[in-house]
Amino acid sequence: MFKRKIADIVSSRIAEPRRMMQVIAGPRQVGKTFAVKQALRDYSEGFTYRLAEGLSVSPLAWLESEWNAARLQARSKGGHLLVIDEIHKIKGWSDLVKRLWDEDAFNDVPLKVLLLGSSRLLLQQGLAESLEGRFELIEARHWSFTEMRDAFGFTVDDYVAFGAYPGAAAFKGDEARWRGYIRDSIIEPSIAKDILQMENIAKPALLRQVFALGCRYSARILSYQKMLGQLQDAGNATTLAHYLHLLGEAGLVKGLDKFYVGGVRQKASSPKLAVCNNALMTAMSPYGLAELRARSDIWGHVVESAVGAHLLATAEGGVDVMYWNEGGKEVDYVLRKGDSLAALEVKTGNLDDISGMKAFLAKYPHAKPYLIGSPGMSFDEFFLRTASDFL
Repeated sequence: MFKRKIADIVSSRIAEPRRMMQVIAGPRQVGKTFAVKQALRDYSEGFTYRLAEGLSVSPLAWLESEWNAARLQARSKGGHLLVIDEIHKIKGWSDLVKRLWDEDAFNDVPLKVLLLGSSRLLLQQGLAESLEGRFELIEARHWSFTEMRDAFGFTVDDYVAFGAYPGAAAFKGDEARWRGYIRDSIIEPSIAKDILQMENIAKPALLRQVFALGCRYSARILSYQKMLGQLQDAGNATTLAHYLHLLGEAGLVKGLDKFYVGGVRQKASSPKLAVCNNALMTAMSPYGLAELRARSDIWGHVVESAVGAHLLATAEGGVDVMYWNEGGKEVDYVLRKGDSLAALEVKTGNLDDISGMKAFLAKYPHAKPYLIGSPGMSFDEFFLRTASDFL
């Protein structure tokens, strides 16, 4: 299960001699803090856990004070661990952490550090800028189907309809409360706190519109020109691409790239919109879950979206999740790692049309083809696999 996996990684890393600080970064509500709590349960050297939220004093002064207190513990007891949760909420934190970490390294202070942040924006705005060579990243991802099944008894239909937020599982039987949790505890904080407060967003309303558009058209290719036609005060394609990038880094909505060969990415290609967790698509839908299931045309896109979200959640170790479209022929998802290539076509209707797959294999005969859904691999089997399994 995810939180157990992360807990095991954290336990093994913090048990090592002081070398680099550990950083856990990932979307909201995927169990980062709970996993750390599990890892610290049997930690023998002693630790200090602090949450960088709701501070009544200068955040930087608070951080330095907590660090100094942890230093005293480390010196007196021969070792200590300082855990700071939501570190990205402290503006300018990375420069201060760099200075304090380097001072401890020079003075041989046996203080270990574990930092937690709510999105990959943390990596962009601190780690790469100031802490290069001083940290090791532990990437937290959205939960997979097997993790939701093992923890909450989810069926594949539950996973497609309700997505994979562990905190929302308790509300599966009450759709109104479930939607409220997704919107109020995940969507709004992710946008308002993890993006708008950390980035200079010229058009916040437009950012929200891009998010809503991504949820509505998840699993569909949508050109930037078509997006501009559906948005108010949309600016230009460059702005939309930037906002879509930020939404992806926050674990909300990604724009999948068109599959390309060689080292030149096709920047001008239309993105395939993909929610990172299918709960975002269904919770934002104007239709209730019963109506979504009843309408085969809409439900097919919901299922295809869930396939994409699952691939994104399990694509580790350098696996790229893309799509392919050429001459009116399309392959739903293309997976690539090095020279390995896989093409996945999702079928919930029109089972005879595999012209896109045939065209792709004619150009890339070394690719491994997969049909997901009848008459190919069942969805029950597909969601038990990770993206790497198909390569």
